[in-house]
Amino acid sequence: MKTLKDIGVGETATVVRLHGEGAVKRRIMDMGITKGVEILVRKVAPLGDPMELNVRGYELSLRKADAQMIEVQ
Repeated sequence: MKTLKDIGVGETATVVRLHGEGAVKRRIMDMGITKGVEILVRKVAPLGDPMELNVRGYELSLRKADAQMIEVQ
């Protein structure tokens, strides 16, 4: 299983499944990260957390702990 955390800078991935439960999963979905969406990893902070993403035409910062719950292809 490959997660968003494993994607390198400049790479694009498609969301396959969201792991997690309840409020955490709902928060990720409210950010626009749903099944079938393409995500581009723009940057990763110098210490590795957070990562900056392009999702649905806007920029989003996401912690690696949250990125680990997003299964990609």
